Amino acid sequence: MTQPKPTPDYSFETDAQAAGLLRVAGVDEVGRGPLAGPVTAAAVVLDPAHIPDGLNDSKLLTPKRRVALLEQLLEHADVSVAHASVQEIDQHNILRASHIAMVRAIQGLQTPPDLALIDGNMVPDGLNIPAKTLVKGDMRSVSIAAASIAAKIARDEIMQQLATQFPGYGWENNAGYPTPAHKAALVELGVTPHHRHSFKPVHNILYQE
Repeated sequence: MTQPKPTPDYSFETDAQAAGLLRVAGVDEVGRGPLAGPVTAAAVVLDPAHIPDGLNDSKLLTPKRRVALLEQLLEHADVSVAHASVQEIDQHNILRASHIAMVRAIQGLQTPPDLALIDGNMVPDGLNIPAKTLVKGDMRSVSIAAASIAAKIARDEIMQQLATQFPGYGWENNAGYPTPAHKAALVELGVTPHHRHSFKPVHNILYQE
């Protein structure tokens, strides 16, 4: 029998609060894999009295469900979204850029948190508050799940806007990820200012032998 997928809960936050760390922010990023567009992070501090039902890893939710959950989050939670640009991705590397976006998202919260629950296994450099990493955190902590939803919606909207300026790459559907259609368009239409030059499929087109 296959094990049921775990659903995120508030237990990590409750444990932190019992230790005196009252404002706990869940932090997640989206957009490490695409060939184009920024990497986007979100930080969310939930109101324990108003946690929306159904928070989960954004990839497991329909677009309509994500939007409905974000509307509820914006009513009661402290939500901050931030980005690292294509230029920053090319300058530093995608991991470092995703950490830059995470730090910016935390700094953008209305009130600094006492603890950051970070999706993944690395604490970003430059974080001047206590942090705990959670691998697959968006499936374990509702705060991180909330952050994954906010980040995904924000980044998808950016890619939809860019798709109107640079039609043909399918960004409105693929969000910049390396789908066959996107890679074919790269060869046919060329590289845009929003492509990540340090990523191999883009780099190979720019620097063909």
